Amino acid sequence: MKSQITSKQAILISGGAGFIGSNFVNYFHAKYPEYQIINIDRLTYAGNLNNLKYIINDKRHHFVQGDISNDGLVNYLFKEFDVMGVIHFAAESHVDNSISGPGIFFETNVLGTYVLLENARQYWMEKPGKYKPDYTNCRFHHISTDEVYGTLGATGAFTEETSYAPNSPYSASKAGSDFAVRSYHHTYGLNTVITNCSNNYGPVQHDEKLIPTIIRNALKLSPIPIYGEGKNVRDWLYVIDHCTGIDLAFHNGKSGETYNIGGRNERENIYIARTICDILDIKKPRSDKHSYHDLITYVTDRPGHDFRYAIDASKIENELGWKAAENFESGIEKTVQWYLEKYKNTFEVL
Repeated sequence: MKSQITSKQAILISGGAGFIGSNFVNYFHAKYPEYQIINIDRLTYAGNLNNLKYIINDKRHHFVQGDISNDGLVNYLFKEFDVMGVIHFAAESHVDNSISGPGIFFETNVLGTYVLLENARQYWMEKPGKYKPDYTNCRFHHISTDEVYGTLGATGAFTEETSYAPNSPYSASKAGSDFAVRSYHHTYGLNTVITNCSNNYGPVQHDEKLIPTIIRNALKLSPIPIYGEGKNVRDWLYVIDHCTGIDLAFHNGKSGETYNIGGRNERENIYIARTICDILDIKKPRSDKHSYHDLITYVTDRPGHDFRYAIDASKIENELGWKAAENFESGIEKTVQWYLEKYKNTFEVL
């Protein structure tokens, strides 16, 4: 059965039920009523249709449960919906999981990216360097991470010119996908953009990640695990700020370019834990009068744990006019409040 879509604005978004992807799909759907969103997600443990509950049945949002590594399915979606753009979020992303089981990371992150690229190339292009007449403005936007750059010392920041030096199976698989995208631009002339982001946080992030783990364990009155001495530094980016950066890069970025998106919010992991405990002590004080700080527990460090990440976002700020709206202190307060609502009536402390 043929779809009823007549618009030439069908955008394929992969991984749109995950944390960053679903925040972006909701944002994109609200901002651009002219777009049809084709949302493909495998719905692994990291994907959740509840993240899309307000638009799941909307006529401009078409959800497809499926694997981006399935060439037949991806080919069908391009033809069925006449896809005119790709925004590619889908990835296995948890570093600890990549250490214990790296295979799925290379399958999804490298092979899956190749399948999307190859279908875009075949559907949009006549031959290397020449687009089909009706597809000249089609673009492939690949979402990546600052972890491909490796680790930093006490000073400096990653720029778009920083050499790749991935240190985990996760970051190695993302580096491989970045290189695949780059090769399709330089070999075939595919209109691509890559964005590399710093650590995201905000609503609907999966429980396995650092900030949700701190909040959840605190509310359960369980130990809050912090790797090593808690001195590892990350540059934190509120997820909606990331969405606005992706929006700008997709629409206005220069073909073949990479743009780093970072919040300019470097914080040690122990600072993150203590700040969340401070907020909870005010918003949801413990009935036993103790502080949530008492739950902070140092655990054995992760193998190959990168010391510090920091992004220089000057390029996207200067060339595309992007600017983060949230600093860490404003963003983390909103995030804690969202999780308090999520866990309402779940834990005894509430």
